[in-house]
Amino acid sequence: MVQKKGKKGGKKVAAAPLAVKKLVPQKVVNPLFEKRPRNFSIGQDIQPKRDLSRFVRWPKYIRLQRQKAVLQTRLKIPPPINQFSSTLDKQTATQLFKLLDKYRPESKEAKKERLKARAEEKAAGKADAPTKRAPVVRHGVNTVTTLIEKKKAQLVVIANDVDPIELVVFLPALCRKMGVPYCIVKNKARLGRVARRKTTTCLAITQVESSDRSSLNKLVDVVKTNYNERSEEIRKHWGGGSLGSKSAARVAKLEKLKAIELAKKV
Repeated sequence: MVQKKGKKGGKKVAAAPLAVKKLVPQKVVNPLFEKRPRNFSIGQDIQPKRDLSRFVRWPKYIRLQRQKAVLQTRLKIPPPINQFSSTLDKQTATQLFKLLDKYRPESKEAKKERLKARAEEKAAGKADAPTKRAPVVRHGVNTVTTLIEKKKAQLVVIANDVDPIELVVFLPALCRKMGVPYCIVKNKARLGRVARRKTTTCLAITQVESSDRSSLNKLVDVVKTNYNERSEEIRKHWGGGSLGSKSAARVAKLEKLKAIELAKKV
């Protein structure tokens, strides 16, 4: 008796399509150039150049600058010192220095020429008539302080980076008391250039020509709004007190844990 073959269960799976191999272009190796992989272990190939600025032993003055900047952001700075961080905006400062440049003190060469011409006139038998003093900016702490006390200064300009700051820390309070407009600008060297010196702590404008009167009045209005009339706000505004990145992250982590605990209790 012949047994019938039983049918196998399940459907036939379709044959997989032929995989088309991608033709990768073979890299042509030049036999003249031998491949020599570098070995950067001790005593082997020269190490690659790395950014080592973090490990540089910087000069002392640079380290002091950076430490001072960090301290000023970390420590709480009292209002009398913190007021020197709010300087005049760029546009107003540009207008101010344009005006100041017109009233720079006489240079040594110009003075020499003027005295020489005067001596020649005197030698020629002419009457010696002293020339009238031109209106110029006055500079130096003592001179400016005297002008403020006598209310002769029309505008006082103070540098924000005077070191030690105690030299000029009293000037804003004195200006407010005497009703003299004052402003704080960046860079004592910029003020020094106006006064034909390396650096200057402060300048004072006592008088200007009639043509520059309107520009001075505009500057005085801006300065009064930003400094003299904000005395109460300046008196209460402390500076610094910001944490470093690590400290801020630690505080944030603690706050997060406290919030989770409170959520569990609720």
